[in-house]
Amino acid sequence: MPNSLTSVDDLRDRILGDIEPLPAYPQQLMDAFGLASAEDVHADVSLPGFDNSSHDGYAVRFEDVATATEQRPVHLPVVGEIAAGQAGLLALSPGTSAKIMTGAPMPTGADTVVPYEWTDRGVARVVITRAPSDRGEHVRLLGDDVRQGDLVLSEGAILGPRQLGLLAAVGRATVATRPRPRVVILSTGSELREPGQPLGHDSIYDGNSYLLAAAVRRAGAIAYRVGIVPDEPAKFLEALNDQLVRADLVITSGGVSQGDFDVVKEALRPEGVWFGGVAMQPGKPQGYGRVGEDRIPIFTLPGNPVSAYVSFRVFVLPALRRLMGMRPEVAPTVSARLTHAVTSRPGLRQFLRAEYDGSSVSPVGGPGSHLIGDLAQANALLVVPEETTGLEAGATVDVLPLDD
Repeated sequence: MPNSLTSVDDLRDRILGDIEPLPAYPQQLMDAFGLASAEDVHADVSLPGFDNSSHDGYAVRFEDVATATEQRPVHLPVVGEIAAGQAGLLALSPGTSAKIMTGAPMPTGADTVVPYEWTDRGVARVVITRAPSDRGEHVRLLGDDVRQGDLVLSEGAILGPRQLGLLAAVGRATVATRPRPRVVILSTGSELREPGQPLGHDSIYDGNSYLLAAAVRRAGAIAYRVGIVPDEPAKFLEALNDQLVRADLVITSGGVSQGDFDVVKEALRPEGVWFGGVAMQPGKPQGYGRVGEDRIPIFTLPGNPVSAYVSFRVFVLPALRRLMGMRPEVAPTVSARLTHAVTSRPGLRQFLRAEYDGSSVSPVGGPGSHLIGDLAQANALLVVPEETTGLEAGATVDVLPLDD
């Protein structure tokens, strides 16, 4: 590995080994949306909780209607009406029927539902012109979906709409999850300006803090975009220390290379933060450590936007997923067919911007780590291993989708 660079895997393993999941606690269902369950959940009730009708129609005994046809219809008296949540009729005598609505409980003595479409929809007496094919037709039985005591959600399951709907349906008002990490994002650089402000001849807009804050939100965490910090170590440390009270993790961008004004490195190296080169492109200069009395993890990412984003995907996103108890922590790659030949520097793992269509992948734009326009056009990263210096068109390659 050139110049004793740290490998991507070694640094990521070191980071994940240093970070523990946040403590779990019960949260209201909607607050838990998008998080991972920190507990196994068993059903307190069955679904359905009672035998009920799957159609609007008439509750009957199968024997009373088994011979019904259009030529020889069955006539039954209607002795009542049962609506969902308004079950006044609890039992049905042989030779009678009761109007029943979808979801309403079946009365004792009835075992089948005849849909309205097979009747004249009579009020006092109903004419049934079609027989059910079997006993129990159009009846949803107690526990047909979920039985009381069933495991309905395993620890680690992501709580999406379907999972939250299930929890509510079995009566759970809360579920234990790990909280969304609070992530502070700082951009360093005296040349930076907020979008909307006038630019000088030597200034640029700060895109990185927006890029990283949006990536943090997409990961399910809470982003605090602090904004721009000038290239002065004292001011950087002041801004950082002011933010640590609301941070579970800190991300900085810029100031970690070999220049004379690399403020992040100058300010944090005395604090014990590690800085070094990683065998990857883009994103070679990296830093990681802990700061403050509470030893908050801090990621110091390069300042070029593509480098910052790739570094987030490779190192920060797995850490956030670990904090939230999400699995897998490291996003898996998929295989695709390469449409155009690519070259790569030996000894470095390349992450090339690419367009992935589900089966093939095409490089997007040039290799420059400042080309955020190309990054915005890409929906994947094409991963070229360290030992590979070139890949021909048609080769099978590893792809990291970005929009999953």
